[in-house]
Amino acid sequence: MGNRALVLNASYEPIAVVSLHRAVILILAEKADIVAADPDTVLRSVTVCLPKPTVIRLTHYVRIPYRRTAALSRAAILRRDDHACQYCGARADTIDHVVPRSRGGASSWRNLTSACRDCNGRKANRTPAEAGMRLRVTPVAPVGTTAVVIALGHIDAAWTPFLAGDEPAPNNDPTLVGV
Repeated sequence: MGNRALVLNASYEPIAVVSLHRAVILILAEKADIVAADPDTVLRSVTVCLPKPTVIRLTHYVRIPYRRTAALSRAAILRRDDHACQYCGARADTIDHVVPRSRGGASSWRNLTSACRDCNGRKANRTPAEAGMRLRVTPVAPVGTTAVVIALGHIDAAWTPFLAGDEPAPNNDPTLVGV
């Protein structure tokens, strides 16, 4: 297990990931409680014995004034699509502009998708319809917990129960591709 902890709001909504050091400070300052801990590790000081926290919950609700989105990057696109080609389902190692940049397609969450080298080369400088290809899932910008997870890249197994249920439903409407 890593040296990070998932932070839940008082409502159990995941809001961030902090270092183990920061998590311990929040617990000792009584600003957070331990929700899940590593059963094999205990943190000790002269006066305190504390299980190593993997998930903590803030004791008071913190209002998040903005809608969080993950930073756009090649690695983030691949993580969002689970390293699967969105055209054939094979292992993806490239990203593709659904609407090619030469045709005015933007480098955005809604226009970038994971693709294997074969599909990316076959599609080339065409739209999926022109290439006779179909996207398996319409690309979307990750929000909420999904954005936190994509930004992290690695998810501790203890966090999984707290991250479930926040995934946006995929939109497979082909008329929205490239919007």
